[in-house]
Amino acid sequence: MQPESGLTAIAHVIQLAVAPVFLLTGVGALLSVLTSRLARIIDRARALETALELAVEAKQRDIETELRSLSRRSRLINQAISLVTISALLVCGVIAALFFGVFFSVDMSTPVGLVFIASMLTLIGGLLAFLREVHVAIRTLRIGPPPRKM
Repeated sequence: MQPESGLTAIAHVIQLAVAPVFLLTGVGALLSVLTSRLARIIDRARALETALELAVEAKQRDIETELRSLSRRSRLINQAISLVTISALLVCGVIAALFFGVFFSVDMSTPVGLVFIASMLTLIGGLLAFLREVHVAIRTLRIGPPPRKM
């Protein structure tokens, strides 16, 4: 069995790197969704802070409650963004390690496997934080007119 030529080895690594690159595309789309949610949370909080200054005392409690919920949501989304970004960086590390192994003729199978596992764990953590944020948002969702006071 003859050793691979340099060009053949690079072509093989490019083939191996295609799946992580597609994963990066999906992670990028997820980051876009997360940052959009964070922007909406921030916009809503700013609007409520302005309304809080003008509200009567009875309405201030409702606004403060919603602001606390938005604060919790923003922390969860920030955590999700951080974890998903770390996951993307780790996927980039996998791709770099694949090429490093070919260029320097080093067996990178263990580091690549471990970094990929770490990437998946951080992605899972980010998705769990996102799921928690969605649950907080739904729990505080009000549809329709406020309940009447008797």
